[in-house]
Amino acid sequence: MVQSVLGSLTLGYRPLWNAARRLAAVQLYVQELPGATVDAPHLLRTLQELWSAQSPPLLLAPQSPQLLLQLLQKAPAASPWIEVRGRWLGNATLLASVRAAHQRGLRMVWRGELAQLPPGDIAACFDNSLLSLSAQDAVHILQSITPAPGSGFGTKAPPSPLLDGQMYENLPSMALAAHCLEQRRAVAVAGWPVDDLLFTLRHQQPQPAYATVLRLMKAIDAEQSLDAFEHILAQDPVLAYRFMVFTNSAALGLRTGVDSLRRGLVMLGYGTLQRWLGELLPHASQDPNLQPLRQSMVLRARLTEHLIEAGIEHELQREVYLTGLFWQLGDLLGEPVANALRRLPLSERISDAIVQGNGPYAGALHIACALENDDAQVLRALCESHELAPEDVNRALLRVLSEANT
Repeated sequence: MVQSVLGSLTLGYRPLWNAARRLAAVQLYVQELPGATVDAPHLLRTLQELWSAQSPPLLLAPQSPQLLLQLLQKAPAASPWIEVRGRWLGNATLLASVRAAHQRGLRMVWRGELAQLPPGDIAACFDNSLLSLSAQDAVHILQSITPAPGSGFGTKAPPSPLLDGQMYENLPSMALAAHCLEQRRAVAVAGWPVDDLLFTLRHQQPQPAYATVLRLMKAIDAEQSLDAFEHILAQDPVLAYRFMVFTNSAALGLRTGVDSLRRGLVMLGYGTLQRWLGELLPHASQDPNLQPLRQSMVLRARLTEHLIEAGIEHELQREVYLTGLFWQLGDLLGEPVANALRRLPLSERISDAIVQGNGPYAGALHIACALENDDAQVLRALCESHELAPEDVNRALLRVLSEANT
């Protein structure tokens, strides 16, 4: 039965980030396969079985009014948050179901444009809102937080239309995201303005996260296991890349190329590793705005690994993980990813997938990337092309998301 419910859906996800730039929740896109009927209570029971107390909260985002109606009518009060698109509330049956669901304690999130908020009696049915801004609203808000040069003390900035304590999506700039989270006490921001973030950092040398470097140093001092060292190292794409460049440098004079994090740890020795980390620490990044990008890259790596892990040995699993982790590496380093990968003696399977878009790992990488969006049609086409069953893809996604905070 569990098989049938996950086999009749196309899922996708989007992280929601809080003011600490940590994962606040996950928006889970849920779309029925063409011609399929989804048993909503069964879906909710499946999610409950897969989730733990350490898993991030879920915001279920049904992609059709029909599936939304089933969830509204059948979901118990303890269910995850359920997203309701404002433009669907013109349907009288849906609106009545929203009112009834509110009465029995179901937690719902209204999703729509800031300029088209629902009337008060409908708004009262929702615990929160996921709001998008028009281009004009975004400009007005940016003007209110960054007055134009020479405007003088007597010039008032236009008032911000933002509402406190809500959730916001598709914000175009870091300034806007920071304003929502810090001044407007937004519960979360859906997605992250990565393009703007990378543009602001374009003249800076990319550095690993200070917290990750320090954590690895403490793990070495505590004589933790090799598995623990590898796990920590793999949580930061820049640190993982710099580590592999270092272990393959002429200065170390290792006789064989280091093509994995594990092999580098074995060959380097903990004393040399600790000294190298000590040299990195004073220059490591403490910019919290980079954390959502790093964690997104780690989620993609875990997904890529899980999508292809069945039947392959650990060494190959590590290759697949690096394929997902390094896919966006060129953006972080500010250079073509092909140039960055040439510095490492990596398997051709990794570079084929990342640079050429082919080879045995390409399918898993493409599907892992497609899962980050709500385009079910594209995702279904990729699964069919690479002969991956929807149930297997959905189970891999839910497994990775349920462990996203570990």
